[in-house]
Amino acid sequence: MLGAVAKEAAERFGDTTAYVAPDGSTMSYRELDLMADEVAAGMAERGVGEGDVIALVLPQCPEYFVAYIAAARVGAITAGVNVRLSAPERTAVLATAEPAMVIETPAAVRELRAPGGSVPPLADDPERPVAIVFTSGTTGTPKGAVFGHRQLSFITQTDTGGNWGGGGTTFAATSFAHLGPMTKLPGSLMRGGTTYILERWRASDALRMVAEHRMSNIGGIPTQVALMLQEPDFDEFDLSSIKAIVLGGGPATPALVREARERFGAPVAIRYSCTEAGIGIGTAFDAPLEDAEVSVGRPHAGVDLELRDMDGDVGEVCLRSPAVMSGYWGAPDLTAATITPDGFVRTGDLGWIDDAGRLRLVGRSKEMYVRGGYNVYPMEVEAVLAAHPGIADVAIAPRADDVMGEVGVAVVVPREGGTAPTIDDLRAYAEDRLARYKLPENLLVVDALPLTAMEKLDRKALAAMVAG
Repeated sequence: MLGAVAKEAAERFGDTTAYVAPDGSTMSYRELDLMADEVAAGMAERGVGEGDVIALVLPQCPEYFVAYIAAARVGAITAGVNVRLSAPERTAVLATAEPAMVIETPAAVRELRAPGGSVPPLADDPERPVAIVFTSGTTGTPKGAVFGHRQLSFITQTDTGGNWGGGGTTFAATSFAHLGPMTKLPGSLMRGGTTYILERWRASDALRMVAEHRMSNIGGIPTQVALMLQEPDFDEFDLSSIKAIVLGGGPATPALVREARERFGAPVAIRYSCTEAGIGIGTAFDAPLEDAEVSVGRPHAGVDLELRDMDGDVGEVCLRSPAVMSGYWGAPDLTAATITPDGFVRTGDLGWIDDAGRLRLVGRSKEMYVRGGYNVYPMEVEAVLAAHPGIADVAIAPRADDVMGEVGVAVVVPREGGTAPTIDDLRAYAEDRLARYKLPENLLVVDALPLTAMEKLDRKALAAMVAG
């Protein structure tokens, strides 16, 4: 599926620029397809074929997608390895993937080219694995979610409706090893737009790129948009071209959604899923403003949503669709613990469905702590405190307490040029919106919250900070 889409994109869009590399060099749709053919031939000459794993330990570059498409054309499976992982984390991912070939530089991709070479034909098999998408790998053994052509076809149909064209200019905001680039590449190729690749994402670079190239859409994790809004020169950029903002890959607080909508002057939509589910839930751009502020929306067409293991109105979010992973690579026991017998992915997220049919998340089951017999969900508390005028960013983590069992600690990043709030300030600010047992009892002021290699809040590192 992926290889065929890339070939048709070359026929439709030809010399249109598909990618602009960090060094300014360009690659057209025609060049992408030709190079993928030549690299596929080179892989075949080296004995790489159906069922083999190719590990890409590459920086952000067009050659990443060349290698990914080439691997699909020989029936190999691409395992993306985030280069921002530590050396031990990368080693653990590679040990799990057991690749037949590891590619670590753009030059190594080009050296695989075999002009005039041939690739053995493959039978059409929608269940053939095409990608292994690893979870962050920051805790325990990394898990690799396997996706085949069937899953990519469903995700592509959901994103594009089967239509070609209409793509504009955008920038790549997340690691190519992430779920989005790995499963949404066919849809991106079908749109025929131009993507500017950032070697390392920085808020100032992203804003400059939007203004310079008159980009109409911004997509990214909430942390990235928050950093853009905090950029001191934000108001100096002409961002009038932006028509839509999509936030996904992590929780977006009501305060962030409102600020993004107001300062960018564009509607905001939320996307929610997990690596294993592939695709899930979202809000619509034309929905009431409250939808994106208080919820993650409603299931996409073809996606089933259920809450299980209920505790009152709150239960574990479970998702089922044709996009659900085939399983974890080489880990059938972990697969059985994550995918229910009737095909639902247990996300580990907790939430409830309101009277409007919207899913509202309250946090992760493993992040919940118990204070004096009452359950406290950090995400719920963070959503309230994030609107405090003196706070740029905030996270809640529990610490042990001899009396209450656990109490909450607010880890706060003050707004630039402002004065950090006190714990009494925070409690007074939130006491009308949160039960008293949910209010934080200690405060830790930091310059920045700890983030994972995927720019998401690192809860494990946060817990270590609080414990220290």
